[in-house]
Amino acid sequence: MSFDENKNDELDLTDIKINHEVMSNDVTSVKTEYGASQIQVLEGLEAVRKRPGMYIGDQSSHGLHHLVSEVVDNSIDEALAGYCTHIEVSINEDNSITVVDNGRGIPVDMHQSGKPAVEVVLTVLHAGGKFGGDGYKVSGGLHGVGVSVVNALSCEMDVEVKRGGKIYRISFANGITKEPLREIGTCTETGTTVHFKPDATIFTETVYDFDILKQRLRELAFLNGGIHITLTDKRGEERKEIFYDEGGIASFVKYLNRNKDVLNDTPVYFNGQKDTTIVEIALQYSTSYTENIYGYVNNIHTEEGGTHLAGFKSALTRAANDFARKQGIIKANDAALSGEDVREGITCIINLKVKEPQFEGQTKTKLGNSEVRGIVDSVVSEGLSEYFEENPAVTKKIIEKSIMAARAREAARKARDLTRRKNALEVSSLPGKLADCSIKDPMQAEIYLVEGDSAGGSAKQGRDRRFQAILPLRGKILNVEKARLDKILNNEEIRTMITAFGSGIGEEFDISKSRYGKIIIMTDADVDGAHIRTLLLTFFYRYMKPLIDHGRVFIAQPPLYQIRKGRQHWYTYSDEELSRKLDEVGRDGIVIQRYKGLGEMNPEQLWETTMDPEGRTVLRVDLTQAEEADSIFSVLMGDKVEPRRRFIEEHANLVRNLDI
Repeated sequence: MSFDENKNDELDLTDIKINHEVMSNDVTSVKTEYGASQIQVLEGLEAVRKRPGMYIGDQSSHGLHHLVSEVVDNSIDEALAGYCTHIEVSINEDNSITVVDNGRGIPVDMHQSGKPAVEVVLTVLHAGGKFGGDGYKVSGGLHGVGVSVVNALSCEMDVEVKRGGKIYRISFANGITKEPLREIGTCTETGTTVHFKPDATIFTETVYDFDILKQRLRELAFLNGGIHITLTDKRGEERKEIFYDEGGIASFVKYLNRNKDVLNDTPVYFNGQKDTTIVEIALQYSTSYTENIYGYVNNIHTEEGGTHLAGFKSALTRAANDFARKQGIIKANDAALSGEDVREGITCIINLKVKEPQFEGQTKTKLGNSEVRGIVDSVVSEGLSEYFEENPAVTKKIIEKSIMAARAREAARKARDLTRRKNALEVSSLPGKLADCSIKDPMQAEIYLVEGDSAGGSAKQGRDRRFQAILPLRGKILNVEKARLDKILNNEEIRTMITAFGSGIGEEFDISKSRYGKIIIMTDADVDGAHIRTLLLTFFYRYMKPLIDHGRVFIAQPPLYQIRKGRQHWYTYSDEELSRKLDEVGRDGIVIQRYKGLGEMNPEQLWETTMDPEGRTVLRVDLTQAEEADSIFSVLMGDKVEPRRRFIEEHANLVRNLDI
């Protein structure tokens, strides 16, 4: 989780082979001739620079880092085909990127278009070895447009190919060939080196974040067990990370649960294959109350789910209920466990290799292949049934946890009825301490969650009541990381927020019913304020995650200081900014006020600095690393003390403005 500035078919079960060993890359190998004849051209590249968002999502940090993923994905495709074992990624001093692999090397022979195949691949949209031919059995990439899009959006790109005992080089600028393919030397190995620098006239952000790239490369190493991936940051003092894990997705699950108390020490692992579709599943239960299921198709994280997740969920629920009834844990007349009950506390990786995936949307966030649901359902049904029969003690723990979740769900249903509203515009049942706005369009409305009645009073007086609502929060809300939904819904402050927002909670959350387009957290700039922000963010992430996914959650940035000199005044938001301003205006005759809380500002000052859309700064809460976000919430807000102690010790040197 990061903070960005505000700137939006029937299936024959006999065909399924279940294998409880880690899947070898050999199952995806198809070692056929890879040459220019397998490069198929579908259309040109003209629109990329005009509408980059259509191809990489956006032109900010997300899009910038997506460029690296696209180049690395090509190397991973070589690994999936059985030809690549090492990938090296470097962030250079000028924020350019170099990706080196030991695959076959991009073909350099002449294509039917009259250009070398490597030039076609790098300059023509939808040109690659992934359309129709046998160049790759499965692949990720960006619908085959990946590397050409990276080229189009880079002010410079140099590609070296080691192939057939020779080294070739070709250079580009803004997607246009600058130096044609030429032979520059000889070699005994094969591989491809891609060096590119993103175009600063297109991207609003051009500085790479080591941690974001580290997260993606670690993910790829887990998903493709046995591949060595290295990330080196050459800016300043060199940083280097090496990712290699033979355990594959089972190790991935253990990594994600490293800060949690688990029910099954060894993750459940099984895999199966139907025709060309390969499925592998790893899962583990913890004592937590939330579910974390991550789906991947050809190494692409399907953030919005799809048919593979639907197949997994239905099979898991059915297998758990079948075991519980067979063992007499659930009696004949008892209600069945719901999917929500069975998934409480689960961490799961669903990893698919699909020859022709159908993704919904250009950025591949949802799988649409209808046949995949049946394939995943069958693999999971057989794999889980076998595991449950062979591990009854662990399975009973899981079922008992699910039964407790079912009881809590029923209690939560009763508590939820207290917070429901008939429609988004009904105001009669709104909480009394909410100072609502008058505008009827929810997307134009915003609500401030304010710490305490004092600040709430100033905010109510200083706001623009036409579109700004104020909801004062008394004290600190419940830590939802340590509570089930029934207890959460009995917390007055949380019930008040749910009622005010109007969009429900948990699996019933419906963002279309939200009464506000922006939810702005406004707390004091001290330790208590930071704790309240963290508690609120934990609640939103666990039970109202679509608000974060859709960019609806913001953090207000009130000033730390007011500087007065005569009739003039200025506001500064950090100690560094204060020092710079004092140097600018002079230090004689200066009066400095340090705001320790929002309540110290009068309504006019609060409006001027923190609430006026024309002059305020708010930070949008952006989710870019879901797995790491889940981990950090577990560390900071979970039951285990030791991970939290380690976190504090490792990050103590980064603390600023600590009030003691």
